[in-house]
Amino acid sequence: MTHLIIIVLVVVISAAVTKARKSKATTWAQTDFDAAAYGLVPRERLDPHRGGPAPAPHRRRESQAIADAAWAGNWRPAAEYVEAAGQDWDERWSRLELLDSIAGQDDAWLKAWRAADPGHCDAAALEASRMVHAAWEIRGGKYAHEVPEEDMNAFRTMLPAAIEAAKRASLLDPANPAPWVVMVTAARGAQYQPEQFEELWRGLVERAPFHYAGHLQALQYWCAKWFGSDRKMTAFAEKAMDAAPAGSPLAGVYLFALYELELRETLGGLTSDATRRRLKQVAASLTQVRPDDQRLTMLRHLLAAYAGRAELYDVALEQFRAIGPYCGCKPWTKADDPVAAFELARGAAVRLSGAQPLPPELRPKAGRP
Repeated sequence: MTHLIIIVLVVVISAAVTKARKSKATTWAQTDFDAAAYGLVPRERLDPHRGGPAPAPHRRRESQAIADAAWAGNWRPAAEYVEAAGQDWDERWSRLELLDSIAGQDDAWLKAWRAADPGHCDAAALEASRMVHAAWEIRGGKYAHEVPEEDMNAFRTMLPAAIEAAKRASLLDPANPAPWVVMVTAARGAQYQPEQFEELWRGLVERAPFHYAGHLQALQYWCAKWFGSDRKMTAFAEKAMDAAPAGSPLAGVYLFALYELELRETLGGLTSDATRRRLKQVAASLTQVRPDDQRLTMLRHLLAAYAGRAELYDVALEQFRAIGPYCGCKPWTKADDPVAAFELARGAAVRLSGAQPLPPELRPKAGRP
């Protein structure tokens, strides 16, 4: 009994010390934190309007040229843009997403493409994807009981039709996973039951086992608000991160699972050994992803936030250094003042990691990167 009492006292005292340490770090971050002294971007240069740097100028020019050609009625640059990705299925899907946004403003060029080349799988998949987007635009983001019956009926009619269109697209190029990503995306809104969804999922992973966007859509299917549970969603994310190949951001799917749990207010603490191990695994995986990979932006922000809460302060600070001045991203944008939320989190990471200030001559200045 005496040993038990001692153990309890040690735990209580340790928790109290940790709480006091965090409280002091929070106060310091709010009152004395000088970001530049630690090699971080000064607060006055933080940008709450962007999550990360804009695409390189040549990328922006390329995207604009494709959009301008499409809206002028010339679909061929769009087709060539997709074909140039070859069998890099993640990159090919990213390019299709750009074309999807272009078609969202004016899809006459897509209709012309489909008419001129009805056997093109990507064009057919893009048409099916537009059907999915149109259905969700009618439904909106409200809870089902808040959506007008007429809109809900249209939504439930359009999504099965989109899945059928995607199935027809899949026959045009059996190796191409794009139609399967569309089907996986539409499945939850179409009320597909787990055994139906699993059939679609097998179709996708047979073609692209590590498809990033496909995994994010499947994660949504398995979350508690759709056809899964917190446990099933987390297990899916952990399986994905364990399988993630070097150079892929796929391990970051785990961070989206944590975010979903947080939205449901079921996240709980993050300091268990298992969770901390997973976050370290994500951090290690992200170091192998190309620095210019646009998917890194949100992953770094989420990792910085969750690593800090998991008391992995070195990991959090590493992400804040990589993020730079950008704080216009989840989870900071959930706060009334994203800059303040971002500043507090990185200040606490600095203090609790034990980072030492830089010599004055090495500190970033307010007017210079």
